[in-house]
Amino acid sequence: MVNSCGSQEKVHIEGEDYGYTTFVDSVDSVIVGRKTYQWVIDQGFEYPHADKETYIITRNAREDEGKRHFYTGDLKQLVAELKSRGGKNIYCDGGAEIVNLMLNQNLIDEIILSVVPVILGDGRPLFKNGLPKSELTLLNSQSYASGLVQLHYQINKS
Repeated sequence: MVNSCGSQEKVHIEGEDYGYTTFVDSVDSVIVGRKTYQWVIDQGFEYPHADKETYIITRNAREDEGKRHFYTGDLKQLVAELKSRGGKNIYCDGGAEIVNLMLNQNLIDEIILSVVPVILGDGRPLFKNGLPKSELTLLNSQSYASGLVQLHYQINKS
């Protein structure tokens, strides 16, 4: 969580990862939007999921880079293939565009939202317009000393 208003500093507590390590250990495949992936690379960060099978959703075909696959195909087909392999969870890591694509195609089973106790004012929306109504069931909520609250929901499939 990084933004220009300093919310990362608001919730940074030495040694606290807010369950991130446990979560990442539960994942073996990552689906990420090309813009999010490119932003990480452009910032000079090492790609954080280099050990995971990663599918970067893009319109422009590129050669694979190790476990990183630049995917131009059908998302439903990709998710069905990944689920058929068994294994661990699939993590959708990206901005509103990839999340909206996946929500519109009923491809997301659970959502974990972290609420940081900072009102930014202007910013990017969490979801884009045009999503179908989705009923959620709260699976877990966790509050932390920093004021961050994490909400884990299951999307009720209709």
